[in-house]
Amino acid sequence: MPGAIYAEGLVKTFGDVRALDGVDIDVPEGTVLGLLGPNGAGKTTTVRVLTTLLQPDSGRAEVAGIDVLRHPNEVRRSIGLSGQFAAVDEYLTGLENLQMVGELYQLPAKRARQRAQELLERFNLTEAAGRIAKTYSGGMRRRLDLAAALVVSPPVMFMDEPTTGLDPRNRQALWEVIQELVAGGTTLLLTTQYLEEADHLADTIAVVDHGRIIARGTSDQLKDQTGGDVIEVVVHDRDQIPVAREILERLGEGEAKLEGHTRKLTVPAAGGAKLLAEIIRELDSRGVPIDDIGLRRPTLDDVFLSLTGHTAEDAGSEEDAEGSTAAAGGRGRGARGKGEKAAEDAAKEKVTK
Repeated sequence: MPGAIYAEGLVKTFGDVRALDGVDIDVPEGTVLGLLGPNGAGKTTTVRVLTTLLQPDSGRAEVAGIDVLRHPNEVRRSIGLSGQFAAVDEYLTGLENLQMVGELYQLPAKRARQRAQELLERFNLTEAAGRIAKTYSGGMRRRLDLAAALVVSPPVMFMDEPTTGLDPRNRQALWEVIQELVAGGTTLLLTTQYLEEADHLADTIAVVDHGRIIARGTSDQLKDQTGGDVIEVVVHDRDQIPVAREILERLGEGEAKLEGHTRKLTVPAAGGAKLLAEIIRELDSRGVPIDDIGLRRPTLDDVFLSLTGHTAEDAGSEEDAEGSTAAAGGRGRGARGKGEKAAEDAAKEKVTK
């Protein structure tokens, strides 16, 4: 039986760009799927198709058991969406923005106001509740947009890089909100470039590149695909690099790589702290002075580099070319900023059947 979010063979092109190239997704009810990938990989386009903002060229999808193409209005009533860019009305106050969303979802006026006040408090916006959103900082607008996506606590949530622009405190607060939602039965598809975020929130992770899902699994499983733990050694003298490399390759689990023009060598490792101590002893016995040594788990860039051949920061073309829209169920009027024209063009393709 398909999960709360299900897609099979999604294909979407924009001119010569094949943004989606046969994407398959199945997210069980009450779980979190982290959709990871570099810029332009297809993450945002996937979200737009699943939230009815774009119609795929081929493939099918269901959200909350509802066919996305046949019944888009029913899908919109069953989801919440927070896009990459804050979609708030700049000329309404924070409180009015959230009240408006509640009323669009047909909450009684009193309940809409009450829910707005609850969310303003949760996202540390109470003191700014009476200010128009135009005066908010970028981080405050982001928090207001996230609050708007949670007004009705929908059964299925889509969050497209929700913590972009948030400081550590507010990022942690959002994580807590997400965990509360999922504990209450909400199903979440989360796109992110932060492995730490996926580590903390996602039950399952799918890595997307060039419009295809190229790897699936838990965070630990994906890390293991890159070779598990890594030993890093910074030698004091560049002349000692060949000796250090020989020691690392003999005791480690593969090729020791030198980072650019630095004196840092890295090698995959499987022995943890015990191996680290052994390498230190061997370097000392061979007379190789070091400035630093450590054991670490693979980073997000390690995962991307291993699976895609490039790092998370490498720019792509899909999101940049297409822009971003963060409107669902009528929300998002008045949103302005980067990618505005492209976002409006994308929104025009919204399914109206």
